[in-house]
Amino acid sequence: MLTRRATAAHRQVLRARIVLAAADGATNTAIAAELRLHVDTVRKWRRRFAAEGIAGLTDRDRPGRPTRFSAVQVAQVKALACEPPGSVSAPLARWSCPELARHAVAAGVVTSISASTVRRWLAADALKPWQHRSWIFPRDPEFAAKASRVLDLYAGLFDGEPLGEGDFVLSADEKTSIQARRRDHPSLPPGPGTPMRVEHTYQRGGALAYLAAWDVGRGQVIGRCEPATGRTPFARLVAQVMATEPYASARRVFWLVDNGSSHRGEVSTRRIARAWPNAHLIHLPVHASWLNQIEIYFSIVQRKVLTPNDFADLTDVEPRLSAFEHRYNAAAEPFNWKFTKTDLDALLKRLTAHASEPLPAAA
Repeated sequence: MLTRRATAAHRQVLRARIVLAAADGATNTAIAAELRLHVDTVRKWRRRFAAEGIAGLTDRDRPGRPTRFSAVQVAQVKALACEPPGSVSAPLARWSCPELARHAVAAGVVTSISASTVRRWLAADALKPWQHRSWIFPRDPEFAAKASRVLDLYAGLFDGEPLGEGDFVLSADEKTSIQARRRDHPSLPPGPGTPMRVEHTYQRGGALAYLAAWDVGRGQVIGRCEPATGRTPFARLVAQVMATEPYASARRVFWLVDNGSSHRGEVSTRRIARAWPNAHLIHLPVHASWLNQIEIYFSIVQRKVLTPNDFADLTDVEPRLSAFEHRYNAAAEPFNWKFTKTDLDALLKRLTAHASEPLPAAA
């Protein structure tokens, strides 16, 4: 029976119990009281059963509210969201849902529409025209070759040969202008339901640079603070690293660097090689610091050490950076780098679709 089915819907069981109670001679009022229903509900389902039998206990089809917008109108609004506002002479930098709704009406796409309806349509296709992301098109004519060499080193290869036990890969750079901002009032610690509160106004206490080298294979960082960046401070970082083991006795130590003024060009490569014959400076392509793993470590430093910035003066900044470096190395592991030469080729193909001339594939 329907009332004994473990998978029967509750409403179906209630309707069946109404019919069974009526068959036993119970009145509508008594059935409603026993099942805690309105008497009109009992009367309705008794009449349905009397007229249609078991089939009358099921819900009838409901037409619902008629559709206000056609599929073509929905597609037109979505297509509008994928076009720059300037292409339709709208004086906007980017679309918002209210602006899209207003323009769709003005353009005659629909007679009226709410911003919430537009937002729901765009969410169905993960369209967010109000967001934007900056990017730089590759300008280095040797972008593919240089990037491939870096990715090979991350994968444990150099000139097509596997790296040996005496080979190390270091990713190095400078984090510039780290300020000491002394807040005008002491920061307040967090409490239940209250975040830490930091005074907005501050006094500048000077700035320094943090230079660091990340060992890609070992997952360790070696850094130092300097008053400013430049060729000499970077040389001191190289000397600090190369004078310690395992780098002092290594067969080859590959230094991956960007094209900053501290280590730019072949002159810098020769200068490092003269001072440390087992050191090899490898330059990233121009505007490709995202390929430098040290930037991942710098982002961690920014989040965990420097934000919010609340230091009395520079004498507080340097010990904090040094202590964090020691703390991080105690539990650090190599980064799980997933961007490969295959991904590079795919990226260059996508960029070629936007360029007038094809970009070279990864070597």
